[in-house]
Amino acid sequence: MLEELKLTKYDKSNEYSYTFGIFPTFELVKNRYNEVLKIIFSTKLKMSEDIEKLVQICKEKKIKVEYNDKLINRLASKENCFVIGVFKKFISSLCSNKNNLVLYHPSDMGNMGTIMRTMLGFNINNLIIIKPAVDYFNPKVIRASMGAIFSLNIVEFDSLEEYLNFSKNKKYFFMLKGKKVLGKFKIEDGKFDLIFGNEASGLPDDLLDYDESVVIKHSDKIDSLNLPISVGIALYEFSKSSL
Repeated sequence: MLEELKLTKYDKSNEYSYTFGIFPTFELVKNRYNEVLKIIFSTKLKMSEDIEKLVQICKEKKIKVEYNDKLINRLASKENCFVIGVFKKFISSLCSNKNNLVLYHPSDMGNMGTIMRTMLGFNINNLIIIKPAVDYFNPKVIRASMGAIFSLNIVEFDSLEEYLNFSKNKKYFFMLKGKKVLGKFKIEDGKFDLIFGNEASGLPDDLLDYDESVVIKHSDKIDSLNLPISVGIALYEFSKSSL
């Protein structure tokens, strides 16, 4: 496949994407080495313990390595990028009988990546995305996730209705008008879905009476918490017993 491609700056229509930087590239080769097309190094890269580990894994997994400053300069959006991973976009399937995090129409790439990393920190590996949504293979998402994306199972649904018909888990919809206050009710035993809305518009009001609607209380000095902070608080509260 690689020989037929002339690598260009990322485009959503491409069948491949990139990792920019040492750490996300290391996570790529460690967790998704079968999808790696090649790793590109800068000749200006200074050898370190992390780089040695990355090179060693590439040797063990027989991953193609190339030293090419011009290619890095052409592909990277920042001047201080010294390592790029090129990988095939992959299709995931959700682990059955597991907890899920659900994002409804997410629109910010930085938020998406931060949420991925936070999920992994609380041992939630299933991410459900309800379209329309940001392109989660965009290198900006991958960089914000610090490579956490390569340890997650990610599935997209075309509509909220399709998702609701799919998942049998107990559902908690996080909304400013939520009827239950997080931390003030007993979390039921069993698998759960934590559902969050779009950064600007949230979730539809008709979900207030579907399963459980939850609000995260904060002071009246702000109108709302940002999405990654809200997700982090909820993940912590729901994961207390397993930490």
